[in-house]
Amino acid sequence: MLQAGQTSAPAKMERAIAAAQSPACAHAFARPLFEDARARAAEPGVQHLPLAGLAVSVKDLFDLQGQPTPAGSVVLADAPPAASDSPAVARLRAAGAAFIGRTNMVEFAFSGVGTNPHLGTPAAWDGRFGALSGPARVPGGSSSGAAVSVATGAAFIGLGSDTGGSIRIPAALNGIVGFKNTARLVPTAGAVPLSTTLDTACALTRTVRDAVVAHEILAARRITRSPAPLSAWRLAVPAQTFLDGLAPAVALAFERTLETLRRAGARIETLELHQVAELAGIQATGGFSAAESYAWHRPLLAREAHRYDPRVRSRIERGATMAAFEYLDLLQARARWITGVEAAIARFDALLSPTVPIVAPPIASVAPADGRDAAQDAARDAEFFRVNGLLLRNTSIVNMLDGCALSLPCHSAGELPVGLMVWHAALHDDAVLNIGLRIEEILQKQ
Repeated sequence: MLQAGQTSAPAKMERAIAAAQSPACAHAFARPLFEDARARAAEPGVQHLPLAGLAVSVKDLFDLQGQPTPAGSVVLADAPPAASDSPAVARLRAAGAAFIGRTNMVEFAFSGVGTNPHLGTPAAWDGRFGALSGPARVPGGSSSGAAVSVATGAAFIGLGSDTGGSIRIPAALNGIVGFKNTARLVPTAGAVPLSTTLDTACALTRTVRDAVVAHEILAARRITRSPAPLSAWRLAVPAQTFLDGLAPAVALAFERTLETLRRAGARIETLELHQVAELAGIQATGGFSAAESYAWHRPLLAREAHRYDPRVRSRIERGATMAAFEYLDLLQARARWITGVEAAIARFDALLSPTVPIVAPPIASVAPADGRDAAQDAARDAEFFRVNGLLLRNTSIVNMLDGCALSLPCHSAGELPVGLMVWHAALHDDAVLNIGLRIEEILQKQ
């Protein structure tokens, strides 16, 4: 539309800013950058760049030159401004992005639920069908504001990160698309780390087509496109863990989607992926995120522990008890596990799973403690950690695999958002995206 002269970047920017200022985006932006975005959208020649001056949001853990990087925390609110853009931000800027704002997030990215007691929690929005009825629901995390910014139309791309599902979880709960590329393909420098082993810089978008564009910019590479129909790809549904205890709405949407794809010619097998059950033992001492985050946060905790979200602090402090030999054992066990899983799935082009096994619960059920009722605070804490575990369960398996995964919406009008996850091992990004494009085409016809 921009290239055809049917609209203009400034006109699209005003619509994006209107969405960002609407009640639907309450608590989504940690720092609006509306005037900067307007100026960028109006720059001569920007329309000839790949992103053409369209609105892009930036998760608050990425360095943006001249601004502090608080990472969703009051602890870093007074941090000095970043001297330069992080590589991910720099690549988007060079491609013509107009940064509409820094988006709110879970403090230090350490939760899949999306709550933030310091800055507020944005409510989930359905990017396919609009406002959700009923109580305000969690947006998913940790890229909470990024997802809401995309779902509501405030941004065309939401730059975020994914360590255990932080792109795909909010994509699923907000009815949009999230692509976690193979971690090594996009630099994570200039971003506050959670786990240096698992962190991935990637993006949320409205469509798989946009996910391809965003990935090509962030990874500075071209996707090899395939015209092959869905029937030409070998697909599998792993039976272990991924399908356990699905909420009825998730089970309904997932089974309906598989049937739709089969009617369109997809060849889908059931796979006994027993290796998934080994992960609990491998990560029994706490996993990478706890140990690696504690190493980074230790000096801050010594001074500012009382200012952390208690739920986040408790997860970080678990890393203090991991011994060096346990960390080395974890590295070696993960490498062996990856080899086994890759062998088990090698004959397939992609695997299909529900992105998360539940729909978004009400924010009120997991709200941070307020100190007014100890029993109620304890109940909400227990529910928070239960929900967090469920939200991370399926997505985190792909991170441990060092894999790539796409979440795209598969629910119908009148249903709460549900995500379909298309995934595989490392460097199968092109196949996952091509398959995702075919699936998107089929589902959009329903």
